[in-house]
Amino acid sequence: MAVPTDRRPNDRTSDRTSDRPTDRPVARVGRAPMAPGRERSGPPERRSLAVRSATITVMIRAAFAAAKNLKRDFGEVEQLQVSEKGPGDFVSHADIKAERTLRAELSRTRPEYGFLGEEGGETKGDGRNRWIVDPLDGTTNFLHGVPHFAISIGLEREGEIIAGVIYQPISDELFWAEKGNGAYIDTPNARSRRLRVSGRKDPARALVATGIPHIGKGGHATYFAKLAAVTERTAGIRRWGAGALDLAFVAAGRYDAFFEFGLQPWDVAAGLLLVREAGGVIGDIAGKPYELGGPSLLASNFGLRDSMVDILSKA
Repeated sequence: MAVPTDRRPNDRTSDRTSDRPTDRPVARVGRAPMAPGRERSGPPERRSLAVRSATITVMIRAAFAAAKNLKRDFGEVEQLQVSEKGPGDFVSHADIKAERTLRAELSRTRPEYGFLGEEGGETKGDGRNRWIVDPLDGTTNFLHGVPHFAISIGLEREGEIIAGVIYQPISDELFWAEKGNGAYIDTPNARSRRLRVSGRKDPARALVATGIPHIGKGGHATYFAKLAAVTERTAGIRRWGAGALDLAFVAAGRYDAFFEFGLQPWDVAAGLLLVREAGGVIGDIAGKPYELGGPSLLASNFGLRDSMVDILSKA
């Protein structure tokens, strides 16, 4: 008697099919060929090779805590209370709330440290350590619904920045650095990747970031003369309105240089260290050493520094 079967006479399925190589393209990661059937949808998870100190961990946790409310407020930006500190210079309830969160988080673990914030002024501490904080760098972007703003936290010890964190809540990019230990970036796809400034030396190939003075700021004619000189000699100019992120992007090699006038300590404290630890150089537009809160700032790689100083100082 014949045994019933589900296979039809013309069914070509065979138990040996799985043993035969497939002709389908196989995804490859890296240089080595992969065995058939071992496709991967993306790169393997990267483990962190960087060791975070307790101080950096405290700073990162504080930034994440403040970012929660900023992300929520960004979705309801039209309902925020906004006041004007000066012509073209705004502060929102989101700025103030974020700074309070940062102050509380940082003081909880380091109560003896001083604190300098953009919105709440300065609190004296032990005279040796001081947090320098911008709770919302890029306020104008934030208030206009432009998703390009950041939290910036720097730690100053005896007049020198020794640790810095810059966090962009919308892109979820975390930039951080410690003096002598390098600069790093954490993204949703990679943790603690080492940052390096770009290697471009020719201004004609360089992408340069800047900050344009708004209403209420002086020196417009002087600035635009320098901007025109840079425009004529470089591959492109970018103005995104968040100085902390501009410096972080120089450290990451996204921008080759960045210059601006009239930046405050909280705008640049964390970013200065990121650039230096990524192999870059910080000075003013005349090539002299930069002092925190100085009138002008130029950040770049070493190969471009002299060319950028020449362009800016002669304009």
